[in-house]
Amino acid sequence: MIFKPAPLGFARLDPNALAEDKKNCKKIGPCGLGEKAIYLNSFYIDRRYYLPYSSITRVFKRVAMSKGGFSGKGMFASIPYLVVEYDGGKQKQCNFKYEEQVDQILDELEKTQPQIKRVSAAAEERLAKRDAELAARRKPELSPQARKNVEELQRAAEYLEKRPELSLELSQSASRKRAYLRSSPSYRWVAMAITVLGAVALVYGIWSLVHKGSFAIYFTLFGLAAIFLFSGFSVLPTSRNNKTSVMKRADRAVEAMERYLADYSDFPLPARYAHPVVLRRMQRAIEQGRAVWPAEALEAVKNDLKALNADVQVSQEEYDEVVAIKPMFLNAEYR
Repeated sequence: MIFKPAPLGFARLDPNALAEDKKNCKKIGPCGLGEKAIYLNSFYIDRRYYLPYSSITRVFKRVAMSKGGFSGKGMFASIPYLVVEYDGGKQKQCNFKYEEQVDQILDELEKTQPQIKRVSAAAEERLAKRDAELAARRKPELSPQARKNVEELQRAAEYLEKRPELSLELSQSASRKRAYLRSSPSYRWVAMAITVLGAVALVYGIWSLVHKGSFAIYFTLFGLAAIFLFSGFSVLPTSRNNKTSVMKRADRAVEAMERYLADYSDFPLPARYAHPVVLRRMQRAIEQGRAVWPAEALEAVKNDLKALNADVQVSQEEYDEVVAIKPMFLNAEYR
């Protein structure tokens, strides 16, 4: 290992076991999941620290929303974090570029480390309170047809959950497509300029080092080079971050879902919206008496998503649902 990961907590792994575990860990963004430990990033270095699973109490997502929040103009400006709670309350917060990577880590932990809680203590308390309120709230009496439709939606959701990777890719590709469509082409020229400035600063810094300039010059120039280069490379078009690639990925996700749904007679959603979250929200619409038929429930879901604007505040749980499905509806213009 070029950089041996440092332990964050009291627990340690044997050096040989640590080397093998990190080597074979599943890399997701700047972090990684091994068989024995989770590997977390520092500000500059990926998988710089590690925590054995035995010392971890919770791993959950935290989202910092920028001003404006939910906007009718597109997806939400946010900064996602993975928060790991360990050793009786200590926390390590890791920043991510893509929120989908945080969700992927949580999904993997649900499968491999079910003993680790995946919500914060505050969220756990809110969920318990919400469940209690829902249980106490008197729901409208459903007609036999409405109950039948709720059961149909439940079966459809269970069918999708047999192949969760299809819905995940549908959501992630739609989100990437939405972000690309909403970004201004001028940003790419700015990124190119930043990258060029970074390269110039780096070359001049090396020249100053060779000619024995002051340390302050090296530090400033190399620091600027790092900032410019990393900022530029995160925006510049790449083999995956270009219009053709982004659009093809979204199309392939819908096509894969269509092939999967071909064996399901009368699926209650078009393939472009086929996500368990959509079906659960449709179920809730019927249970709340806002719809009877699946088509009416889908319209209720669309209206709810359209109503989210810059003035609306939602819980973390609501945010997680909406961020997973709203790009699909925005890209299709709610058709």
